[in-house]
Amino acid sequence: MPTLVNYSGDDEFYSGGSFYPNPMDLGCLFSIVSQVDVYCPPSKRPRISAPFIFGRNELELDKKPSIEVLPDECLFEIFRRLDGGKEKSSCACVSKRWLMLLSGIRKAEICHESPVSNDVDMVTGDEDQDLESDGYLSRCLEGKKATDIRLAAIAVGTSSRGGLGKLSIRGSNSLRGVTNLGLSSIAHGCPSLKALTLWNVPYIGDDGLSEIAKGCNLLEKLDLCQCPTISNKSLIAIAENCPNLTSLNIESCSKIGNEGLEAIGRLCPKLHSVSIKDCPLVRDHGVSNLLSTASMLSKVKLQSVNITDFSLAVIGHYGKAITNLVLSGLQNVSERGFWVMGNAQGLQKLTLLTVTSCRGITDVSLEAIGKGCINLKQMCLRKCCFVSNNGMVAFAKAAGSLECLQLEECNRVTLSGIVGALSNCGTKLKSLTLVKCMGIRDMALGFAMPSSCTSLRSLSVRYCPGFGTASLAMVESCEAGLVKVNLSGCFNITDDVILALARLHGGTLELLNLEGCRKITDASLVAIADNCLLLNDLDVSKCAITDSGVAVLSCAEQLSLQVLSLSGCSKISNKSMPFLEKLGKNLVGLNVQHCNSISSSTVELLLDSLWKCDILS
Repeated sequence: MPTLVNYSGDDEFYSGGSFYPNPMDLGCLFSIVSQVDVYCPPSKRPRISAPFIFGRNELELDKKPSIEVLPDECLFEIFRRLDGGKEKSSCACVSKRWLMLLSGIRKAEICHESPVSNDVDMVTGDEDQDLESDGYLSRCLEGKKATDIRLAAIAVGTSSRGGLGKLSIRGSNSLRGVTNLGLSSIAHGCPSLKALTLWNVPYIGDDGLSEIAKGCNLLEKLDLCQCPTISNKSLIAIAENCPNLTSLNIESCSKIGNEGLEAIGRLCPKLHSVSIKDCPLVRDHGVSNLLSTASMLSKVKLQSVNITDFSLAVIGHYGKAITNLVLSGLQNVSERGFWVMGNAQGLQKLTLLTVTSCRGITDVSLEAIGKGCINLKQMCLRKCCFVSNNGMVAFAKAAGSLECLQLEECNRVTLSGIVGALSNCGTKLKSLTLVKCMGIRDMALGFAMPSSCTSLRSLSVRYCPGFGTASLAMVESCEAGLVKVNLSGCFNITDDVILALARLHGGTLELLNLEGCRKITDASLVAIADNCLLLNDLDVSKCAITDSGVAVLSCAEQLSLQVLSLSGCSKISNKSMPFLEKLGKNLVGLNVQHCNSISSSTVELLLDSLWKCDILS
């Protein structure tokens, strides 16, 4: 101890070298005191921070160098130099960070370097490089599957495999919903996108859709529904960058208004279809500018929009290319608006018109439409409570090209108006449909029938409780022969109607639907079996049919039914098993649901024997 205290050696610091000349001894020392932290101030900041371990003969690192320590800028430069889609997809599987970096690379930022000299032809073996991004792939994300990560994966995975052409996002993940970031990935990686659908995506706003506009200049179809944060800003960006836009659908977008529609009409010359529904900021200014500047518009739908008579006047004047027009819930449009639309003589090419819940449709305006739309072939009126028999007759006289007439819940129209319309439609009317028209009731027997109703081929009277035996007499003069008859829900129809129908039109009838006609019995099936040679689709659900009726059908050798529905026929039992098997030789569809008298074992036997037939039980 005194020797240590009185030590008089060199007091200067050790100039260099190792206390242990043999590195092996030093390694033994550090192995003994491995828990002691040793601080060595570095002369230069290292790129990689890692603890040192002194081995027996060399200095080693505890960890191998990792590319993860590189900043995003370096990884970006590496990724944009990747040659093919396989390499990119493999890198995207490493981590979310790499995936998002890859999805953020724009097509213009990809580095196409060719290190091979000009006199050497290199075959890479990556066939993905030869594929053109034509945009024939389609992807759909719904509900919980709609996340930014999935969109990034789609952007990377489809970019070199033909290209993404159609993307549909319906709903959003409640915890990790789709945001502008995910849509930006699509914009960067899928320049071939032509159709985009966004439904109920509250976290996607103008930034995301604007990126689509900048990166997807080939966009042709845009469908926006319940997008509360998308406004005119992004719609203007679409108009400025996507001149090939042909179809625009906007529904329940509270921030889209006149400015966006005006830009679309002015800058998208190829637009031919537009649908606007329940957008409170859309008014006459936007609709009128859109319709007056988009000269190629052929399909227009306006539903629950705050427009007035002025917009309908613009449609009537400028809608020279419109062939399909749907107007629904226009509460601020009066009779004058529809009258002007018809008399403006601009809708010369209109062939299909659908009007729903519009108080402006009256007898006067309906006649004006018939006179102004000379090529109108299909007319559908729903819940137009001010249209009466006089209007129907006047419209039928004016619309000389009418081929299809459909009325739903037009309760002021009676059978007299229908008969009058049939009398004045000439020889072109082929289809008549009446649905829930409470004014349709049996007329007194002995009324004069129209002699010109010779072209009617399809008759559908559904859920009109007043339509009964006397009403069907109006089709007795159909010389062309009915092909399709649907009387579902008309519970006053009796066997006498079906007997007359089978006798007059049995040679042409192919489809007969009697669902819910509770007074139809086996007598109707006997008439069908004897007269209907071409019938291939028969529905007698919820009728008073028994096993005897099914037996009659099975014995008709000339009958070749393909679809038979007996749903809800409680009087059909297991006794019909052999008859159904015989019918099943030609059947492709059989419905025996809710036939409580047919046991489950019988159904299993039918499934085994009629293995070619699709059986609902």
